[in-house]
Amino acid sequence: MLLESIIIVVYSTALILIFMYALAQLNLLFNYLGAPKSSSQEEKFDLSNPDQVPFVTIQLPVYNEMYVMERLLDNIVKLEYPSNKLDIQVLDDSTDESIETTSEQIKRLQDKGFNIQHIRRENRTGFKAGALKEGLTVAKGEYIAIFDADFLPKSDWLKRTIPYFKNDKIGVVQTRWGHINRDYSVLTRVQAFALDAHFTLEQVGRNTKGHFINFNGTAGIWRKECIIDAGNWEGDTLTEDLDLSYRAQLKNWEFKYLEHVETPAELPVVISAARSQQFRWNKGGAENFRKMIGRVFSSKNLSLKTKIHGMLHLLNSTMFLNVLIVGILSIPMLYIKNEYAHLKAYFYVMSFFVISTLIFFICYWYMYKKTHGTSLKSFVQYIVLFFTFFSIAMGFSLHNSIAVIEGHIGKRSEFVRTPKFNINSLTDSWKNNKYIRKKPSLNVVLEGLLMLYFAFGMYSAFIVGDQGGDFGLFPFHLMLFVGFGFVFFNSLKSKT
Repeated sequence: MLLESIIIVVYSTALILIFMYALAQLNLLFNYLGAPKSSSQEEKFDLSNPDQVPFVTIQLPVYNEMYVMERLLDNIVKLEYPSNKLDIQVLDDSTDESIETTSEQIKRLQDKGFNIQHIRRENRTGFKAGALKEGLTVAKGEYIAIFDADFLPKSDWLKRTIPYFKNDKIGVVQTRWGHINRDYSVLTRVQAFALDAHFTLEQVGRNTKGHFINFNGTAGIWRKECIIDAGNWEGDTLTEDLDLSYRAQLKNWEFKYLEHVETPAELPVVISAARSQQFRWNKGGAENFRKMIGRVFSSKNLSLKTKIHGMLHLLNSTMFLNVLIVGILSIPMLYIKNEYAHLKAYFYVMSFFVISTLIFFICYWYMYKKTHGTSLKSFVQYIVLFFTFFSIAMGFSLHNSIAVIEGHIGKRSEFVRTPKFNINSLTDSWKNNKYIRKKPSLNVVLEGLLMLYFAFGMYSAFIVGDQGGDFGLFPFHLMLFVGFGFVFFNSLKSKT
C-alpha cells in the first residue's frame, strides 16, 4: 500500500495545484470584466505640440533572420514620427550571410535619410539581453521601443503608445500581439488561441488591479530611466523580459497595457520552431520564479493578493509539470480505484480536474466571443478549438516539463532563437528553411511512447474492475493520446 499511497498523494497534490491556478484565472476573468473600458481621462502627451514630442529609440534585436530582415526594416521605417526625434538600432548578433544583406539594406535606408544604425558585437554575451543592454549605452531616446524580427507594427504605432508616458510613474507601455498567419494550420490556430487568452484575460486582468504583468519581450516601449533604475537588462535567465519587468515593478514603476493597440506578428508554423520557443519561455519562467519569488514575498509595498498573483504568474510554466504528473499517474490511479473499494471516497479529488477544465472553458470563451461573436456556429467552433488547444497543450507537457525542471534546478542553457519563416499566407511554405533543425531529439521518441501509454489508458477503461469497466478518465486519456500523437507525428514530419 505504500506505493499506492505515494501515487495518490502526488496525484492529488498536482490536481489541487492545477485547481488553484484555475481559480486564479477565474479571478482574472472577474478583473477583466470589471476593467475600465476607456482611458480617455488619462494624462497624455500632445504629439501635435512639438515641445511635447519626446526622443524615441527603436531597438531591433536580431540573430540570423535572413528570411524576415527586409520585411522588418521596410516596415519599421514606415512608422510615423518626427525624424529628428527618432533613431533606429539594428542590434545584429548574426553569424550567417544575413549580416551582409542587412548591412546593404541599412546603407540604402541611411542614404534615404533614415537615422538607422547597424550595431554588431564581437560575441553574444548575455544573448538578447546583452544586445539590448549594449544598444542602450548609445541610445539617444528617452523611450526605447523594442520589436523582434517577426513583428510588423502599424504606421501609427508610436502615436498610439508614446502619449501614455506623460504619466511619469509609467515605466512600460505594452501592446497586444496580433497574428498575421493565424489560420495557416492547426498549430498556428492553437498558438493564437493561447496567446489571445494571455493578451486579454491575463494582461488586462492583472494590470487593471495593479498586479504585476510582464513586458512581453517585444511590441512595447520602456522608459530608459526605468530600465536603468531597475538594474538594466540581465542575461542570467532565458526570459530577460519577465526578469526586468519584475525588478521594475518591485521598484514601484507602473506598467500600462494597451489591449486596443494590436501589433501583428508571425507565429511559428513548424513544430520545431514552436518547441524552441516553448522551451525558452517555460524554462525562463521557472528561472525567474527562483530569482524573484523571495523578492516578491519580502516586499513591503505589495498586497498579499498581488503577491499570490505574482507567485502564480511566475509558476505559469510549472503547470505543465503538474499536467504531466496527473496524466502519467492517472492510469495507475484508474487501477488503484478499481482494486481497493475502500479507497473510492478518496477519488473525489479527480473531480478537481473536471472543475478546472470547466473554469478554463468559461474564461477562454469570454475572450473568444469578443472577436468571434456569440452565435451557435461560433460556439461550436470554440468548443472544437478549445479541446484541440487543450489536447495539444497536454501533448507539449513532457517537452515543457523538462524545460521547467531545468529552470527550477538552475541548469543553464543557451538562448535558442525561434526561427522565422516570412509566412504571410496559406500558400507560403516553410520547406527548405535553413534554420530548421534536422535531427530528431530523444524527447520525440518519449512523446511517441507516451502516445502509446495513453492508448493503453483508453484500453484500460474497458477492462478494469468487475462492473464492465470504468470510463471516467477515458476523455482525459483520449485528449492525451491525441495531444502526444499530434506532437509526435508533426515532429517527425518536420524533422525536428
